[in-house]
Order: sequence, then C-alpha cells, then structure tokens
Amino acid sequence: MNLQHDRIASLCSVLKLERIASEWPALAQRAAQQEASLGDFLEQVLVEENNARLERQRSALLKMATLPTIKTLEEYDFGFASGAPRSHIQELAALSFVERAENVVFLGPSGVGKSHLAQALAYRAVMAGIKTRFITAADLMLQLATAHKQDRLKEYFNRAVVGPRLLVVDEIGYLPFGREEATLFFNVVAKRYERGSIVLTSNLPFSQWSSAFADDQTLTAALLDRLLHHAHIVQIAGESYRLKDKRKAGQVKPKN
Repeated sequence: MNLQHDRIASLCSVLKLERIASEWPALAQRAAQQEASLGDFLEQVLVEENNARLERQRSALLKMATLPTIKTLEEYDFGFASGAPRSHIQELAALSFVERAENVVFLGPSGVGKSHLAQALAYRAVMAGIKTRFITAADLMLQLATAHKQDRLKEYFNRAVVGPRLLVVDEIGYLPFGREEATLFFNVVAKRYERGSIVLTSNLPFSQWSSAFADDQTLTAALLDRLLHHAHIVQIAGESYRLKDKRKAGQVKPKN
C-alpha cells in the first residue's frame, strides 16, 4: 500500500482532478525516464487535466446541440456541389461570424448539402467551445407553440432561443407556418438580432419567403430586414446528392 499514492488520490478527488488522478503515475514515470525537470512534469500534468476538461465540455455541448448526425466540412463534396462557394464556406469555418453575432443563410434546391453545411458549422462551433443548438424549423415551431400554450414562452426563449451563442434552424420553407407560428418565428429572429448568430437553410429564394410565413409580406419584410442586416448569404446550385447516389446505383437514369 503506497500512502503517498493514497494521499494524492484523495487530494485529486477533493479538487476534482480526475485525469490527474489516473494519469500522473505514468506521466511521472515518463518524466523520470526522460530526465525531465519538475516544471516539465508539472506542465504535462496540467495539460492532461486541461484536455480532460475540454473533452467533458465538448461532450456536454454536443449533447445540448441536439445534432441529428455529425457532419464535417471536410466531408462535404465540393467537387460534386460545384455551385457551392468553397472560399466563402471556408471563411465561415473560422467562426468569426459567431464572434460578431452575424447570421448565415444557405439557399438552394433540395439535396445540395445545405443541411450538411449547417450541421458542419454547428459541430465546428461545439468543438470550439461555443454553446450551440440545432433544430429544424418544424420542430422549433412545435416547441414554441407548446411553450406558448403552457404559458412557458418566456422561459423557452431564455433557455433555447437566446441562450445559445449559435442557433441553427434547418429547412425554412419546407412546411408553411400559420400566422401565430410566423409571429413566433419573427420573435426568434428579433430576440437574437445583434445578440447571437443564426444559421438558416431554405430551399426558397427570399422573394418567396412570405409564402412560408402566412403570406404576411409586412412581417416577412421585417423579419428579413433583421435577419439580413448582418448576414452571409450562401447560394448553392447543383444536383441533389441523393439523386447522384441513386444514379450511381442505377436507380435513376443518367442525364443525357
């Protein structure tokens, strides 16, 4: 029984230094073999503990982000999506738009990878320690409507709308909103205006957005005014990835 090991383990438990408790013997042995200084040994111990805390933070943030799948920018096929502006997207990958509370809007037809890019930015933000939330427009409206009926709208806004530094809303326009839903979504954009970044994806050009918001052109204009004031518009053209995969499998005839 090593009393010093027990004392170190007890101190690590009190100070909540879980990684140090498990890794310091191996680090100490390595330091002795390399004849490292006490300062070098201490630095390695602290690096291990810091890495462990970053891992736990990222794990918690990833859980809160509610991403349906993990997508990365490296996986995105720029060769196929020839209409995707690579340099612009790579610039967004630096996440400086989040620091400036700017928005990003991905526009384009179905299947060109808008959701992939939105999820990839969300994942990159999580890995950078940024509190992020991903949600489809339909689910957001459902949750907002439920909170409104239960008289918990203010609580929901504070937690799920204003709370994240980056809010990603996927598939605007796939399902039209009723008037009450349109008003609720306007409040989402208004609450985050110049306070937090939003990433949106839509298959509709801005000229048709009113059709998704109860045909209320006044509300849509006010929404777009706030959304686009500090925004990066990423227009993507091209063929659907899903059709490409089916064509490879021989399920769809190739284009002439």
